[in-house]
Amino acid sequence: MSGSYDPHDPFFRRAKAEGYLARSIYKLQEIDQRYHLLRAGMTVVDLGAAPGSWTQYLLQKVGPTGKVIALDPQPILIQAPNLIVLQMDIFSDETEKLADKHSVDGVISDMAPSTSGQRIVDQARSADLVARTLALAEIWIRPGGFWIAKLLEGPALSTLLSQARALFTQVHILRPKATRKGSTECFLIGKKRKPL
Repeated sequence: MSGSYDPHDPFFRRAKAEGYLARSIYKLQEIDQRYHLLRAGMTVVDLGAAPGSWTQYLLQKVGPTGKVIALDPQPILIQAPNLIVLQMDIFSDETEKLADKHSVDGVISDMAPSTSGQRIVDQARSADLVARTLALAEIWIRPGGFWIAKLLEGPALSTLLSQARALFTQVHILRPKATRKGSTECFLIGKKRKPL
């Protein structure tokens, strides 16, 4: 991704100094601090986890009694006793069987599509990724659980919000401070999965 390693970016410098694999850690940290999602002992699925900065944060928050399932077609660069790393595509049929039904506390995604340079195409690809995370969230998340997904904002936003509201009691949109200037990305957050 061009521009990912701007040495003048304070979030990039901070991530390097604090031992995180990517500056995106601070987006998840802000979401968690604002909405109070993560606690010790939770089981959380991290979709599109590579290189692993969100996974690093999750492992800190869920602690040794929790579990993180990190999934990405690319290698994930960290290891931990309570981390399950799966190198696979989220659209694979096998993905749905990775966790037992209604067995996880949260599903998170910082996934972005391979960009084409055409805004409408990229927005549509991003929306497809978010829709897939919601479908997996519906299978995996237990009542009371949460969901976070990155979206390149576009025409599908209202449809995705409606789908999220059908599943979660509270739905929010946030553009974290660590989001790059000029980016159309935002994060959709679902809190308190409705009873089954």
